[in-house]
Amino acid sequence: MKKLIIGDHIVKSFGEGDEQRIVLNEVSVEINEGEFVAVMGPSGSGKSTLMFALSGMDRVDEGKVVFDSGELSSASENELSDIRRTKMGFVFQQPTMLKNLNILDNIILPSMRDNRKNVEKILEKARALMKRVGIAELERRDITQVSGGQLQRAGICRSLMNSPKIIFGDEPTGALNSKSAEMIMDIFSEINADGTAVMLVTHDAKVAARTKRIMFMRDGKIVSELNLPKFEGTDLDGRVERVMVNMREIGI
Repeated sequence: MKKLIIGDHIVKSFGEGDEQRIVLNEVSVEINEGEFVAVMGPSGSGKSTLMFALSGMDRVDEGKVVFDSGELSSASENELSDIRRTKMGFVFQQPTMLKNLNILDNIILPSMRDNRKNVEKILEKARALMKRVGIAELERRDITQVSGGQLQRAGICRSLMNSPKIIFGDEPTGALNSKSAEMIMDIFSEINADGTAVMLVTHDAKVAARTKRIMFMRDGKIVSELNLPKFEGTDLDGRVERVMVNMREIGI
């Protein structure tokens, strides 16, 4: 399977002098095309920083990051912006939407920069995605007129508009109730089944158990990995227990 992302001995620190803190300590990681991975670890372990480094949102201090055969470490800010917009999708715990735009307009906004002459095609794709995730009837709603789960589904639609190679999710279910979180994970599973790689940062064992590979972090390092078979929909409890056992064994 082709490697989509390669992180080679990456180091990232914050602060200066006596207050400098190494957040990523020579981390090496690979993510293949079409993979479904999770990153877990205690607060401050470096899991979100790893995602930001691998997506080019943060520049690393040492080492290198290669995405889709191109080195992010040496790319300009404009090049990084283009890569993130056209080849990556992002879903965060709190979706960042513009209050003066309705749901549909928020979804299509990032795609308009490169496709102003194809507005009808953009709208057609956005509406198809909204139908797929169950929010087709909300396109004219303001962002204050929908639930957190519905807003998160709109965020997923937006992340898929440019057909990215990978979706990065930073605690994408963290602000949702259990039912909404399950629905969001169903959507991520469907996206991955279609061939898009998904990388989720999470503290939730139920979320991680839905993925196929889990990387566990502690003190800026990946200290363990757990590979899981394809999720079949009936074995969640057993998978969660495997995740919890692994966490206890490595002390996180």
